[in-house]
Amino acid sequence: MEDSMKAWKHVFQEMTYVRILALGYLAVILLGAALLTLPIASANGKSIGYFQALFTATSATCVTGLVVLDTGTAFSVFGQIIILLMIQVGGLGFMSLGVLLALCMHKQISLRTRGLLQESMNSMQIGGVVRLVKTALCGTMIIEGAGAALLAFRFIPVFGPVKGIYFSIFHSISAFCNAGFDLMGGYSGEYSSFVAFEDDILINAVLMLLIILGGIGFFVWQDIMKKKLAFRKYVLHTKLVLCSTSFLILFGTLLFYFFERKNLLQGMSGKEQILAVLFSSVTARTAGFNTIDTGGLTTASKLFNGVLMFIGGSPGSTAGGVKTVTVMVLLTYVWSSLRGQKGIQIMGRRLEEDAVKKASNVLLISLILAVMSVIAISYIQPRLPIEDVIFEVLSAIGTVGMSTGITRKLNSASQIIIILLMYCGRIGSMSFALSFTERRKTTSTQFPEEKIIIG
Repeated sequence: MEDSMKAWKHVFQEMTYVRILALGYLAVILLGAALLTLPIASANGKSIGYFQALFTATSATCVTGLVVLDTGTAFSVFGQIIILLMIQVGGLGFMSLGVLLALCMHKQISLRTRGLLQESMNSMQIGGVVRLVKTALCGTMIIEGAGAALLAFRFIPVFGPVKGIYFSIFHSISAFCNAGFDLMGGYSGEYSSFVAFEDDILINAVLMLLIILGGIGFFVWQDIMKKKLAFRKYVLHTKLVLCSTSFLILFGTLLFYFFERKNLLQGMSGKEQILAVLFSSVTARTAGFNTIDTGGLTTASKLFNGVLMFIGGSPGSTAGGVKTVTVMVLLTYVWSSLRGQKGIQIMGRRLEEDAVKKASNVLLISLILAVMSVIAISYIQPRLPIEDVIFEVLSAIGTVGMSTGITRKLNSASQIIIILLMYCGRIGSMSFALSFTERRKTTSTQFPEEKIIIG
């Protein structure tokens, strides 16, 4: 027994940080799936089957929101709580909760654990990473609690005190973690999300605020808390996140209105139209809720929605996607190249070349995975509309959870592809690739340089 423990400890020590995180999330998914297969987790007292449980557990842990069973009607309270716990673990990162447990037990945080935290939180440096985790945990509790309290003003009158409070807590956590899981199936119909509350300003505003706060990243929180509203004093990362997030929300709102003004927005009042397009723009950035029929969107809206889902939230947040900063770095690099500038300059700062290399890798790997998945699903199920397949794939890899309604139409092979995409989207496309290829020891050998023709 002792020898086997030593062997496992040696294996763990030899693993790279990326591989440990990948296996950690896999362990959470498998454990969650096992719990969801229990008859007690189902609303009808019968097991839902392991495959459906695996899909749900992956979607919850990867904070995606794609479902093959309606959460509000198919699962018991026990099953819903298991899903909620997986959402919270997936949103914050299992390493963060591990540190919380260690701090409660007054344990010392080792250097290796700090390295894992740095990788998990996408922190720029190992120093201060424990403090960042504390900020994330405390901030999450405060924000989710405030969100639940505000939602309770609407849900308690509709569902009663107990159910109203439960619904408020569940949807506050789901919104902040950008998960997109909802319990509205029993109230407004299965898979309806928040369509019944499309004109409710309070619910729309609270959900959007929770989504945005969860999607900007914990490092940005920390920077804003230190420097208050002094934008000029923010580090470059914070400036990029705030500017890109604001632009995408505003630009998305305008385009959604333009594409849907003669479609889904017809017959709505001015207030309803504003809420609908604003919510659609915010939720497309990895949240997964909807207040309008996603399947009824125009083709242009679906494709644009796909772009927003692919971009996603910001690094070190509860959101998925290739991340806003990745896109900003690459756009800045292209712009600098077209202007003949040396290096990458933005907001009075120069970016290191490694940032461009990493951003390019993240974008290219994600694109390759998305294209291959679209081709594979289209081949497996050729009758599915191609725009809906593209939408579903981008929703999965961006861990968004929005769907045009084809999730339940996918066969087992297609669902396996979606499961892999959700998993890849949560740990990061580059991390997903590195978990198979990265080695501790690298060679310093360099081959002779030779020029090639580009463009």
